[in-house]
Amino acid sequence: MTTTKAFRLTSLCVAALMLQACGIPEMTTKKVELNLPDSFRPGLTQKMNTATVKWKEFFDDPNLLGLIDIAVANNKEVNIIMQRINVAENEIQARKGAYLPFVNIGAGADGDKVGKYTRSGAVEDGLTLANGQPFPTLLGNYQFGLFSTWELDVWKKLRNATQVAVLEYMATKEGKNFLVTNLVAEVAHAYYELIALDNQLENLKQNIAIQQNGLEMVQQLQLFARTNSLAVKRYQAEVAKNQSKKYEIMQQITVVENRINFLLGRTPQPIQRASTGFMDIKPKVLKSGIPSQLLQNRPDIRKAELELSAADLNIEVARANFYPSFGIKAGIGFEAFALKYLINTPESLAASIAGELAAPLVNKNAITAEYKNSNAKQIQAAYEYEQTILNAYTEVSNQISNIDNLEKNYQLKRNQVDSLVQSIDVASQLFISARADYLEVLLTQRDALDAKKELIETKQKQISAMVDLYKSLGGGWQ
Repeated sequence: MTTTKAFRLTSLCVAALMLQACGIPEMTTKKVELNLPDSFRPGLTQKMNTATVKWKEFFDDPNLLGLIDIAVANNKEVNIIMQRINVAENEIQARKGAYLPFVNIGAGADGDKVGKYTRSGAVEDGLTLANGQPFPTLLGNYQFGLFSTWELDVWKKLRNATQVAVLEYMATKEGKNFLVTNLVAEVAHAYYELIALDNQLENLKQNIAIQQNGLEMVQQLQLFARTNSLAVKRYQAEVAKNQSKKYEIMQQITVVENRINFLLGRTPQPIQRASTGFMDIKPKVLKSGIPSQLLQNRPDIRKAELELSAADLNIEVARANFYPSFGIKAGIGFEAFALKYLINTPESLAASIAGELAAPLVNKNAITAEYKNSNAKQIQAAYEYEQTILNAYTEVSNQISNIDNLEKNYQLKRNQVDSLVQSIDVASQLFISARADYLEVLLTQRDALDAKKELIETKQKQISAMVDLYKSLGGGWQ
């Protein structure tokens, strides 16, 4: 066959295979359709954004900073996702190698003897070698050399697959950043919860001391017949009730300490903290910026965006499976029927080169299903991206409102506590002067205890809202 005829035949084959690829199903991808408002609420327009502040600069408590440092380094989930990042990075290297030529070195040895009364045996019978020796009964075949295969990436399938791996690697890194953001916030939440419990315990101890003084007072008044044993019993019951609550808080403290140690990736041990001055902490005033900045600052949004880009490109990878693939095979080495002739040059030198072309023709169910799946995953990724953006905007909006309402709530509870603390002394004096009964004193003390407890909880919620807004804006991973 002449070169011209071979070229024509090859061209006809390629054209035929290209025509059969025209039956690719039509698919419709999804475009992201979500427009963020210009601000988080009317009248709130800020260019500055606290999300850009590093967590080492955002938190002031040195004990908390030390705990976060340990958590970021030792947390088990962070270390697990770091290995996922390594896997994703290795996948890039593997896919890069897929569109480069593969070169292997190999060697082989075999021998065969044919029957005399066969076609091959009849041909070999009586033959002699070039050196005059008789044709060997057992004919060997020894060979070694280099062998190469190379798939030509005509449709960019392999290069697109590599780019998909790059995008997935970058998405995994953003996933790690989002995990660190949540970890920093979770450690901060637990730390301030621990301090709040310390203050609850101290408040309870102070209230127990006040009630024990009240108990001593009614016991003295009973001696002078100024009151009866019912008042003494009620005071004793109230003291016992609050003393039992003390152990409940101590257990809560242990649980929170263990939670922090778990986040830090270590076994339970005491947590260093500064509990005094908790009620004087002023939550920071955060700058929320504009909603569009969430797209750059939130790692989960960037992760979803990268996953969407990978899903878009995966459609092209799946589409390329419908087209013919082109490959080249080549080899060069030495081959001989006896070892002594193996490296004779040029007599034993052997070489080969071949091209191949293949494409799906009849049963294309598998690649059609893969193509449809890639399209469905792209639509899914687009919806997930929109949902992630919507969730981020909602979180920020909620926390901005929460901070404002908690500030008003705290001021009113502060006034309530101040009034109830003053009323304890007033009720005690009225009781001593027989102008109020013991129940009024007990109820006043109980109300003051509950109000102070709620005030501490509100302060904790204020600080938690500050941490949550920082996290929602995209801060905490830097």
